[in-house]
Amino acid sequence: MVKIVGNVKPEDDYTHPLGPEENFNESVYFNFFDTTHNRGGFIRMGNRANEGYAEMTVIVYNDDGSAFFNYKKPEISHNDGWDAGGAKIEVLVAGEKIRTTYEGSALYMANPTDMKDPSKAFKSNPFRKLKIELVHDGVGPIYGHVGEPDDGNDFARAHYEQHMKVSGTIQIEGEAPILINGHGLRDHSWGPRYWQSIPSYRWITGNYGDDLGMVLSIVGDRKGGMFHKGDEFIRVTDLDLSVNFEPDSRFHKDFTAKVKLENGDKHIVQGKVQGFIPLRNRRSEQMTYIGEGMTQYTLDGERVGYGLSEFLDQPDDTI
Repeated sequence: MVKIVGNVKPEDDYTHPLGPEENFNESVYFNFFDTTHNRGGFIRMGNRANEGYAEMTVIVYNDDGSAFFNYKKPEISHNDGWDAGGAKIEVLVAGEKIRTTYEGSALYMANPTDMKDPSKAFKSNPFRKLKIELVHDGVGPIYGHVGEPDDGNDFARAHYEQHMKVSGTIQIEGEAPILINGHGLRDHSWGPRYWQSIPSYRWITGNYGDDLGMVLSIVGDRKGGMFHKGDEFIRVTDLDLSVNFEPDSRFHKDFTAKVKLENGDKHIVQGKVQGFIPLRNRRSEQMTYIGEGMTQYTLDGERVGYGLSEFLDQPDDTI
């Protein structure tokens, strides 16, 4: 039985009754990284049934720095599951095992930073067929919180995460199937959400094997996160993050995090971005910038892991 920290239940892996809020969103996110093939990426599906559509994102980072990407807003009318835009999420064992698939086209970008101008990127880069079939098995505890409807949280009222091991295949048009045998993290949230309702965040997720994973989080001025060491869940009590960006941009390229844990342990995490895609979300006239980085981590100068570093900003200027 998987360990649970917080008031989440295994059956929360399924969708929940559609809330009354216009911007009710129920989203699932699964990232994955295979160190043997130096490939990684994620699938995300957010149901916004009251607005009549889902948000579907798929990314695959390649070992040469190129990437595949697609974002769709397929029409939906219910919140009975995640199955739209070529992506599908299936709960095999609640709290423990999930299947994620994608079959469709994806934009191939030799230089993924082309996505800073989405219109130009989609016109100047080719599409190729992409098929992803992955199974995610929990290797760490589920941790999260289900808030009350009147708590005023309009970004992630209910939210939990879990480190996973991941296996399956990626099939790229014209290439032999790529076997994936690695790790990742999953995230599930439901409730009202506007991407513009939060000033900024730094969400740094990584796995060092079945026995060790981390999440480092800065949301506005709130710092936190966790480490799991086997089934042991250890909260981050302090976090000092220093980031280097690409010149004249907000594209993060490397960073160092000094971390203190509730058990007294201290760690230094060095992150180096190996693949980066700049995304954005527009609502009315407000633009939100989200930088997605496939990242290699070195823990305390010794142990190497992989994961995703996601930086969100609501800047006055553009990236």
